[in-house]
Amino acid sequence: MGMIRLGDVQYNERVGMFEARVDVERGGKTFRYPCQVPGPSDMDRRWVTAGLTRHALNQSDTWPPDRAEIPDL
Repeated sequence: MGMIRLGDVQYNERVGMFEARVDVERGGKTFRYPCQVPGPSDMDRRWVTAGLTRHALNQSDTWPPDRAEIPDL
């Protein structure tokens, strides 16, 4: 699998979720996924990043990736 990039991460107070666009590069193509992860507004950034990444990969048709590709917490 290629690179995974998060767009601007925003906290949506109305629904209590972090939201971001996540780009997954694979085979020379970029696939973009709208992602959300629930949690309090002060949730550790590592948990937010890992949750958004997992949400994107769950939407991907090549899941599951190697464990090394998911950010460690």
